Amino acid sequence: MMDRAHIAPSRRELMKMTGLSGLGLALAACGRGFGGGGESSGGGIELNMVWWGDADRAAKTQAALDLFMKQNPTIKIKTEYQDSGPYKDKLATRFAGGNPPDLMMMRMDSLREYADRKALLNLNDHAGAVDMASLSQAAKDLTKVGDATYGIPSGLNTIGFVVNKAITDQYGVAIPDGNAWTWEDLATFAKEISDKSGKKVYGTLVDPATMANVIVYVAQQGEDFFTADGRFGAGEATLTKWFQMFEDMRKEGGFPPAGFVETVGSSPEQSYIAKGSVASQIIPTNNFLRYNQVSGGNLQLLRIPGEVGGKRRGMNIGTPALWSIAAASKHPQEALELLNFLINDVEAGKALKTTRGVPASSAVADAIKPSLDKEDQVATDYLIGLQKEKLLVVPPYPKGASAIQDALTAVAPEVEHGRVTPVEAAKKIIAEAAKALPQ
Repeated sequence: MMDRAHIAPSRRELMKMTGLSGLGLALAACGRGFGGGGESSGGGIELNMVWWGDADRAAKTQAALDLFMKQNPTIKIKTEYQDSGPYKDKLATRFAGGNPPDLMMMRMDSLREYADRKALLNLNDHAGAVDMASLSQAAKDLTKVGDATYGIPSGLNTIGFVVNKAITDQYGVAIPDGNAWTWEDLATFAKEISDKSGKKVYGTLVDPATMANVIVYVAQQGEDFFTADGRFGAGEATLTKWFQMFEDMRKEGGFPPAGFVETVGSSPEQSYIAKGSVASQIIPTNNFLRYNQVSGGNLQLLRIPGEVGGKRRGMNIGTPALWSIAAASKHPQEALELLNFLINDVEAGKALKTTRGVPASSAVADAIKPSLDKEDQVATDYLIGLQKEKLLVVPPYPKGASAIQDALTAVAPEVEHGRVTPVEAAKKIIAEAAKALPQ
């Protein structure tokens, strides 16, 4: 374990020196804590690359990096990864200490702040170093703060609605047309499942506190949850309708009763659709493989309700993170070569598979699709299809966005248990946004 006595200057001093106090600076931990790169002992270049994830993701990433190092024997890559929880603080510590990694996974909720600090390499200043020809406009939009480009999506994902066909077949309920259904259609479908099963199965379960879900709904109502200049754009009437919609479904019986959901974990294996107690729910599409496996292979993937007939489209393409390069990297050219390889090399794509979502390069996504499990092929087709359409552009989350998620998480159970009304919940969220975001 690292001895605090050997850390100098102090954490508070580092925060003042670097101006990164807003990044949640914390002391680096031992074990897999981030170290640093530089010149390798063999005289070549050593790049330091960090990300978050588990051992399976690490193995797939290392397989891709081994291919790169075989092609580039003078470049060695020191890799380190963390669980998602401590990653943000440990990365801030590295930057605060003047020892940033060369290539890193950049969290989307941190992108704007790092960009504003000029801590990341602007790829526009290195035109052609990373080939972006096979990235859709939707994918490119994820990389930008203003006109600057601060990385490449490590993979693409979005949210989708899954319906368990075994349950709908058992109770004789038709699955709605996922390309045309509305939120009213969802309510009708959910009530029919609950009624015909005698509430052995509830029709749907949607988390009203998940910000990705709310962003889509708010956009469908013609508003921006976050505006391009980092403000809060969701109105009281729209947020009230969001919470009221699920309370209405709960009263009709299509939505589970208050207290139904227990805090037992959030993995696909622990989900209520896997248990067979709900017939449909929203999931991240890059988890479709696991959800389908634990649901007996019976899931169908639909779009989010309300995409047709609303004021505008609400769905968008997202990414778990960008691959970004530190502006202070001692080896920017080699880091750019590595980034280009991870994004555009088909063999690297085959090694990485969809561990971080569908490849950002449509050419790589098409090339690796035949080698994927059938569920990942479904999710890949879903993402490829969406990118051919005109989608909502979601700006980088502003500093303080996590406070909005915290407010949603706090207020949703209060609505569920009748302690606050939907309109009161909307007012609470707007009040928290007023404190957390610029006005």
